Amino acid sequence: MIDSYLKAGKILSKIRKEASKMIKEGTLVLDLVEFVENETIKQGAGISFPCNVSINEVAAHYTSPLNDETMIYAGDLVKLDLGTEIDGYIADSAITVMAPGKNLDERFSQDEINLRQDIIEASAAGLDAAISTVRAGVSVGEIGAAVEEAINEYKLNPIANLTGHSLEQYNLHAGISVPNIDNHDETILEEGQAVAIEPFATDGIGFVNDAPGTYIYSFLANKPFRLKHTKNVLTHIKHNYQYLPFSGRWLTEEFKENRLNASLKQLSEAMAIYPYHPLKEKTGCLVSQKEHTVIVEKEGCTVTTL
Repeated sequence: MIDSYLKAGKILSKIRKEASKMIKEGTLVLDLVEFVENETIKQGAGISFPCNVSINEVAAHYTSPLNDETMIYAGDLVKLDLGTEIDGYIADSAITVMAPGKNLDERFSQDEINLRQDIIEASAAGLDAAISTVRAGVSVGEIGAAVEEAINEYKLNPIANLTGHSLEQYNLHAGISVPNIDNHDETILEEGQAVAIEPFATDGIGFVNDAPGTYIYSFLANKPFRLKHTKNVLTHIKHNYQYLPFSGRWLTEEFKENRLNASLKQLSEAMAIYPYHPLKEKTGCLVSQKEHTVIVEKEGCTVTTL
């Protein structure tokens, strides 16, 4: 098990490093997510969730739909969140990059550029503080307090309603939430647990809301449907992805887009699948994210995704 976590993390780290070089002015988000996902398969791992590329005020859960024309511009805060798995044991990691480009100085003042850099540094500082706190017997509330204090040092706010999460085999969100604020949660981490820790920092109030659109889903339950197409889509989802998140874009290789979208809507409404809406900072302010996966140890932790 530990070897699988470490192997998944090593593959992810290599892909994250290469993908980060693509985050620059003029890159299509679709090209970035497809590179990450295709490279994951080439490296011999599975994809534990669709590659997320969330820009500026979008904090999480954006991946490209089919034929997406979303482009990265100079100065954008681009959050790259990717996941791999080996035998179901998951690596989950994210970075934020301020996209370079020749128009950066034309788009933003130096103060605005400095703010963007501070927001990136704040989530990284939050992650460092969290990792320093992790050990068997620590409460998740203590970890959240460390994250909040580190981000507040930058006169910025953590995102209060986004959390890290425990990991289990083929289970991306395995029951334990790791807060980014001091919420006094006394849940204790135990030796051997795998946990994804992911601080988000913002110059806004520190809450996210659902945004329009749905590009990521996960299987919930078998349900009866009259339409054969809808039944076929659900069968395909369960067979290919189990309970791991998937992209609607992936299904277009098997199903035509128009009918597929109708089936996904029906499946979501029936709670056969769960729709992950993109999440935006409530006041429209910038958001950064940094994330690593750790294995809890008696006197600390091993970071699998360095």
